[in-house]
Amino acid sequence: MDDEVVQRVFQEGGRDYFQQQPSTSTSTSSSSSILQSLPLHVSFDHGYYLLVKSIQELREKKEGLVTVGIGGPSGSGKTSLAEKVASVIGCTVIPMENYRGGTDEGTDLDSIDFDALIRNLEDLTEGKDTKIPVFDFHQKKRVGSKAIKSAMSGVVIVDGTYALHAKLRSLLDIRVAVVGGVHFSLLSKVRYDIGDSCSLDYLIDSIFPLFRKHIEPDLHHAQIRINNSFVSSFREAIYKLKCRSESPDGQSTFFLKDEAQTDNFIEMYLRPPSANEEARINDWIKVRQSGIRYYLSLGDQRIVDKNFIIRPKAEFEVGRMTLGGLLALGYNVVVSYKRASTSVNIGSLSLSLETIDTLGETFLVLRGTDRKTVGAEALRMGITGQWLTKSYLEKILERKGVPRLNTPPLVSATSVSHNQEKDIAAPKPIRTTPNLVYQLEDLAQPWTRSPTKSKMEPVLPTWHFASSDRSHGGSVATGSSAFRDTMKLAPMPDSYDLDRGLLLAVQGIQFLLENKSVPVIVGIGGPSGSGKTSLAHKMANIVGCEVVSLESYFRPEQVKDFKYDDFNSLDLPLLSKNIGDIKHGRKTKIPVFNLETGSRSCFKELEISEDCGVIIFEGVYALHPEIRKSLDLWIAVVGGVHSHLISRVQRDKSRVGCFMSQNEIMMTVFPIFQQHIEPHLVHAHLKIRNDFDPVLSPESSLFVLKSNKQVAYQDILNILDSVKFCSSVQNFIDIYLRLPGTPANGHIAESDCVRVRICEGRFALLIREPIREGNFIIQPKVDFDISISTVSGLLNLGYQAVAYIEASALIYQDGKILIEVDHLQDAPSPYLQIKGVNKEAVAAAGSALKLDGSYTTKSYLQIILERLPLVERSYSGIHTHQAARLQELVESIQSQGGSTPSESSQSREVSPMDGIIEDMQCRIRRLERWHTINTVLWTFLMSALIGYSLYQRKRQ
Repeated sequence: MDDEVVQRVFQEGGRDYFQQQPSTSTSTSSSSSILQSLPLHVSFDHGYYLLVKSIQELREKKEGLVTVGIGGPSGSGKTSLAEKVASVIGCTVIPMENYRGGTDEGTDLDSIDFDALIRNLEDLTEGKDTKIPVFDFHQKKRVGSKAIKSAMSGVVIVDGTYALHAKLRSLLDIRVAVVGGVHFSLLSKVRYDIGDSCSLDYLIDSIFPLFRKHIEPDLHHAQIRINNSFVSSFREAIYKLKCRSESPDGQSTFFLKDEAQTDNFIEMYLRPPSANEEARINDWIKVRQSGIRYYLSLGDQRIVDKNFIIRPKAEFEVGRMTLGGLLALGYNVVVSYKRASTSVNIGSLSLSLETIDTLGETFLVLRGTDRKTVGAEALRMGITGQWLTKSYLEKILERKGVPRLNTPPLVSATSVSHNQEKDIAAPKPIRTTPNLVYQLEDLAQPWTRSPTKSKMEPVLPTWHFASSDRSHGGSVATGSSAFRDTMKLAPMPDSYDLDRGLLLAVQGIQFLLENKSVPVIVGIGGPSGSGKTSLAHKMANIVGCEVVSLESYFRPEQVKDFKYDDFNSLDLPLLSKNIGDIKHGRKTKIPVFNLETGSRSCFKELEISEDCGVIIFEGVYALHPEIRKSLDLWIAVVGGVHSHLISRVQRDKSRVGCFMSQNEIMMTVFPIFQQHIEPHLVHAHLKIRNDFDPVLSPESSLFVLKSNKQVAYQDILNILDSVKFCSSVQNFIDIYLRLPGTPANGHIAESDCVRVRICEGRFALLIREPIREGNFIIQPKVDFDISISTVSGLLNLGYQAVAYIEASALIYQDGKILIEVDHLQDAPSPYLQIKGVNKEAVAAAGSALKLDGSYTTKSYLQIILERLPLVERSYSGIHTHQAARLQELVESIQSQGGSTPSESSQSREVSPMDGIIEDMQCRIRRLERWHTINTVLWTFLMSALIGYSLYQRKRQ
């Protein structure tokens, strides 16, 4: 989708010697182009996409090794970017941390052995094998080397804080800078703690004293500049069960294995300078020292639910100077203890014995990324100890109390060595005096800096009940239904991104559990493709509850008429009865709807136990007044692929020279949203903006191998898990819609089309702008249902059906691998697709089926078009006998999509005069912006001329 951007990137630059190679053809400049420096300030997902595309294009245009440097401050996300790109490209990543000289200077530039790194890169560039050093941070020295073969390294990524240093830049083809992430989060946190007493530059010099002098200047040489907005997220939470190890011999066999790993940590908690003596541990900063490495996390970021401690992946590495800078700014170490850990891996879980010297106790800890798996493993191991949910910090404070502000910190019994005292010494900042004009920082800041004061990360608010309802609390019994009806949550004051929204949603459930009787009934509403279903299941995984989709309540007679987005398609009496039963603690029967047959298949018995006490209902109309009146927590989600389609249509329209506002597109493509869905979302207690991009995000990647080699059914069964095996059959029709005038060089390209799938009477939008790498197709794993009115709206906007594929699919899966056998109409043999989120597992399945050498990365559209003789094609590029069938489908969609009762004429009556006025208003706003820009430029030019004239007159 970003071909224009990638072409702008590829003009000139890169390695000096390659720049000077003469062109050997008369092709366009884009065909002989290499990277140039352009101010591409993009998001993390967009930068990932651009980097992969740039590597692929550069690899085609030059011979030999492609070298990439990814630089940025600690915690910005450069290592995550390198790992995600390597998982797609299959390249070699060289961490600069392995080139330390053995000192404990943290991120000090002098500790990096640039000469060895340059020799390794030069060897690989010249086609020679090389050995890179391996550094052990516990022993504080190099412990060996790792061989890298040049033949296996078509692409090499150098990952490190100083990866864009001047000594390396001439060896790099692509230079990438990453800023933001938790690096920005720490600056925002410190600035919130100390207020406006120091300027932003002074804070940077204090906390990251090497940044402005040694890191930031190099970042400006990057060709792709990424601003990472990542914050601590519970989307990939870690679930932990902890108990005292009363008899460690019971589990001693696990820790006697050779795989057991022993670590020793020093953990410190820093209290802000403005804090009082109250134990607000959420405001403290945690620093963990492991050898010569320091890891930092902001506050006690965790959720406690039942016996589980749930934490985000919120820790990032910093240099020792960061700790010294925090101390110099007035932070003080209030608690410090040593933690000795011996851990082993049990499948995807980790089992640890942790000894805390200050407490003098040993604890058994089981960790994993899936709540059910962690709980099941604890039962299987027979761990019967009493589960503990308090952190080590809380237990220490319970035993010894909160240190007074004028007392030394609680330290471990072991004396601190001289080297450790040196580690936390405050460095001398580069700028010794603060810049007192900090009020001007919001006017202009370099792209490499933290968000300005006006854009700082907000402090998350806390939940409370609406003040007008609290007065009833004293006269009503706590467990009664009347009490539940009077206690209403107060809405949050703002909207939040998905990560903060997920945290607030779980905190809201816990607040209701603590202050109201069970059960807590949650409703999550929003348009199709907004991410409400994903949010519901992530919340359910954290709190351990059931999710009920409102699709289960479809009326079969409504579904047969394609009225999925009509509120009348829901069986409201049955839904109300189920919610009533749940509120009164009774068992109830939830319907199970079969979308393939369009009918109810059975009923499922559901009972909310006291142990769980939570249930989540999610659906487009979950916040409708007839439903939300029975719910305790209302959550609205907007954005996601819903917004992606609107942006896609707006982009397509602009490409053909037609400007349309997003509001106008939404009224046409999602005609029922503004009238029947959006009015209910504004009443939500919690409003969440989902910025997820299904095309750019590496988190949604699905690895696909495609082949037309024949495979026996038994061979497929042999590679799938027989316990989890399931199969299904689907018949589908794919229609490709394209705007007339879209530049495609006379050919139909899938990237220029909107692909709509009709399957079992339902319509879905397929997001397919894949990355092709080797035999793999890396594509988004996001398809979302749309109504027939959305397809009709696209046709009304001028999209035309230009291609048509009809097929049947046999689907076999076991939860890890999905194998799809597609029988395309007019194709002589079926095509087999192997899909999965794990690249190695997909490759292994392909090898087991003996498909190596038969793969293709072509889309089905390409395959069908290549088989068409030119004489049998209509103007749209399909068989002439299929054109009539396609025209029938289009006419059916337009007739049914325009007659849905919910899409009343009021929502679509936009007079020509209204359109003219809106277009004129847009033009006026653009003219006003240009007028402002011209005024500023002319003022600057005239000031320069007057200043120059005065200067010349003074000289004369």
